[in-house]
Amino acid sequence: MNYIGVDGCKKGWFYVRLDDSDNWETGIFNDIQSLSEKFHEDCLILVDIPIGLRDKGNLERLCDTEARRFLKKPRSSSVFRVPCRKALYESNPEEAKRINHELTGKFLPNQTWAISKKIREVDELLKTSIKYHKFVKEVHPEICFWGLNEGKSMKHYKKTPKGFSERLDVIRNVYRDCDELVKEALSKFKRCEVARDDVLDALIGAVTARFGLKLLKTIPDAPERDEMGLPMEMVYCLQKLD
Repeated sequence: MNYIGVDGCKKGWFYVRLDDSDNWETGIFNDIQSLSEKFHEDCLILVDIPIGLRDKGNLERLCDTEARRFLKKPRSSSVFRVPCRKALYESNPEEAKRINHELTGKFLPNQTWAISKKIREVDELLKTSIKYHKFVKEVHPEICFWGLNEGKSMKHYKKTPKGFSERLDVIRNVYRDCDELVKEALSKFKRCEVARDDVLDALIGAVTARFGLKLLKTIPDAPERDEMGLPMEMVYCLQKLD
């Protein structure tokens, strides 16, 4: 079985693949379609990108509001507002913001617009290929760290040395080879391709996937589905340390 964590990076999509024998692989794909085509059998892919979108209305996705409640400030700010589907498919940023406000009454943050192309990639993949619905799931790295840290949020911002260190400590508790994997990935790819925190965000996704769907929980407990039938959920594992 392959357990894959995926995070958007400057060059495309950075992934970490783990298997049941503790082997690993890291790499970059230009698009999510190519990544999914390579890892489409006997696998679980957890990707750090919103899956399932509102078409209209001022109600946010419940997974987003609940994730912020779990994380609390200041980590709750890492859960960005998700665009409505029509705004997502608009190429002009100002027009997208206008459409989103018109249909939802909410302004579209610049942080969200910056990843809109990647949200659209995943949305298109899941709308056109139903086979991916079973094994491509949404995660939020900060929720994954929270879950594997006994329900406690990270104290430091992830791009700081202390933030990097505390997140690596959490991974180390459940995956013994993490230091070697991270060292290899950081030497293999340039920072203009993959940022340091991209490596940990993808790795926590892969480590979470390794617990398997039977042990994973969802936010919310009973996920909604959007107009296309896609679940609006974040998966995570709540781990109690000895």
